[in-house]
Amino acid sequence: MSIHTITNWRFIDQTTFGPTFSPLISFATDDTLCTSVGESVSEPVIRTWIHHHTVVLGIQDSRLPFINDGVAYLQKYGYEAIVRNSGGLAVVLDDGILNISLIFKEDKQISINNGYDAMYELIKTMFADKTTRIEAREIVGSYCPGTYDLSIDGKKFAGISQRRVRGGVAVQIYLCVKGSGSERAALIKQFYDIAVNESETKFTYPVIIPNTMASLNELLGLNLTIPDVMIRLLKTIKHNSSITIQQTQLLTEELPLFETNLMRMKKRNEEFV
Repeated sequence: MSIHTITNWRFIDQTTFGPTFSPLISFATDDTLCTSVGESVSEPVIRTWIHHHTVVLGIQDSRLPFINDGVAYLQKYGYEAIVRNSGGLAVVLDDGILNISLIFKEDKQISINNGYDAMYELIKTMFADKTTRIEAREIVGSYCPGTYDLSIDGKKFAGISQRRVRGGVAVQIYLCVKGSGSERAALIKQFYDIAVNESETKFTYPVIIPNTMASLNELLGLNLTIPDVMIRLLKTIKHNSSITIQQTQLLTEELPLFETNLMRMKKRNEEFV
């Protein structure tokens, strides 16, 4: 699985939809596209998206002993909390964070790590002119820690996740472009402090050290904007003239499945509330 072996891409840009664009729509969209790509209805997809003042919780987070108190704390500071349909733990989304999904057809001969590696290579290539120090390894003390945390000099600026649905694979990354990584981490630290409240839990939640996280601008001394990063992304994908990128939104034939997936996400979150 490699971006460089795919010659035809479909590009869905949802970075400018504004504060009313619900994260529930994003997760329903990726599940829909996984099915569409997996069933060969669609070419592989690049989807870019932004959500404003949202904390996306994992399923384990929704089972915290004082979860309602934790959510009330987030709401007090203007953050909506939703539960996603996949693994992982709490992450912050805001207008300084670019989310990218790469959606491929599943190849059962390819390991799960290949999807992560494809995203890691993409990000390294996008910023190769600015740094050669991007690493993929778990950053202890960050929120939603994992083997494919992306960091520079030990400070995490991105995390990668993966979801497989009906023959399709969505590799997703949240990329902290601007703003304060440590302030975002401090928000999640306080959320866990309140939602755990020193209780014993069956699941081990991360002990967050805010200064383990930073944005790309902080790490590289740059003033990147989201459009700047979008240009880098598209230039990297279209690395030679034989590659085509067609900009679309969801196709008419994808809408019924999208509506079904969106209803599932809404139901999951109604039960959570």
